Amino acid sequence: MDAVLRRIDAFCDQVPRRWASTVDVGPLRLFTMDSSGRAFYARPAPGGGPVTPADVVRVCARQRKLDAPEEFEWVLAAAPSMVEATRSAGLDVHVCPLLVLDGDPVPGVLPPGYSARLLGPADGDLPSTAHAVRAVTAAAFGVPSPGALTGSELATLRADLAAGTVGRVLVTGPGGPIAAGSAHRSGAVVELVGIGTAAAARGRGLGAAVTALLAAAARDAGAELVFLAAGDDAATRVYERVGFRRVGECGIANRQ
Repeated sequence: MDAVLRRIDAFCDQVPRRWASTVDVGPLRLFTMDSSGRAFYARPAPGGGPVTPADVVRVCARQRKLDAPEEFEWVLAAAPSMVEATRSAGLDVHVCPLLVLDGDPVPGVLPPGYSARLLGPADGDLPSTAHAVRAVTAAAFGVPSPGALTGSELATLRADLAAGTVGRVLVTGPGGPIAAGSAHRSGAVVELVGIGTAAAARGRGLGAAVTALLAAAARDAGAELVFLAAGDDAATRVYERVGFRRVGECGIANRQ
């Protein structure tokens, strides 16, 4: 495994710890949210050795007991045994391209009537704009729309925005919020996540604009490595136009 993928794998093991504790089950690591005890996904522990279907089954049982989704994420090069282990355990496996940013991003161009903004910790409308980011992202990925942020969630978001450990972008069009994206940071590594556009507005360059704005903010803050996972080849082409290149693959496994 090359140095870039090693850094990405270390990031993926580190960044959830801001919100979660960990439980190791054999070579697998389950992240458990501190506030509620709910597990939200598992991944191979760095240096944990090969993963077997029996290891996956044990973690799935733990997730069911916690009323959590049976879900796993990993960097393929870091855990080559995971694809077969998760499939043999009866999970659906999706392999996604991993891309990293080369140099500075190519700026996106928004259509007339559209505007994009980075959310800030002092924004007076942060409760509504943060909820809009979540709602647009949920709609773009076809999952249920979340409720409004609680007081504690909003306080955590303000602190994270101020510290630069997270980023949020919202694009608004003539009809209201239409595209969004987020970033997570640990050290000098930033991952872009949840970049989505409402179905009716796709094909207008909004996803590229969100990606470029998040990536530029990361670079301006001193990020050495900016990466993301693409859902499919079409998304990969969008990210490549912004300045990303493919360096590997990640796996996502879950039970439908």
